[in-house]
Amino acid sequence: MKRLALALIASFAVAAGGVFGQGAPKQPTQPQLGAPGSPDSKPLPELKGVVSWQTLSQVQPVKVQDRVVPQFADGVLKLNATEVKLQGFMMPLEMGENQKHFVLSATPVTCAFCLPGGPEALVEVRAKDAVKYTFDPVVLSGRLVVLNNDPNGLYYRLTDAVVTTAK
Repeated sequence: MKRLALALIASFAVAAGGVFGQGAPKQPTQPQLGAPGSPDSKPLPELKGVVSWQTLSQVQPVKVQDRVVPQFADGVLKLNATEVKLQGFMMPLEMGENQKHFVLSATPVTCAFCLPGGPEALVEVRAKDAVKYTFDPVVLSGRLVVLNNDPNGLYYRLTDAVVTTAK
């Protein structure tokens, strides 16, 4: 069930992000709080010591033979297999208040059937201990894995994640 949920999220992310469509790839934009285009939308503040979503958005889809694969900027590739801090909003993949496997998003979910961004704005999280679900942004620390060929279409995974602070 979790694998299906993750695959659906990744599929919707690709469709929502438009990165595999016709024409030029969608250019990364600054993540916004609140509903897209709403007057109260504000950028998720960048925090010292936290990898920004702007950094993670430095990826372009490229066609290799009969497939489209992500091509990451050097700065993103340097983060692979390192301990990082990420800030974002939780998208549960399990039932219940406490989550060990969820998706971290650059923007809050505003619709139960809509994804808040493309694959560059989502990180699969495998938490060391269960994290209590919240609508507020959370800061997590863990090992970032840059995914070059994920079957679910995701670009990033954070493993052994724990809730932390930005400092």
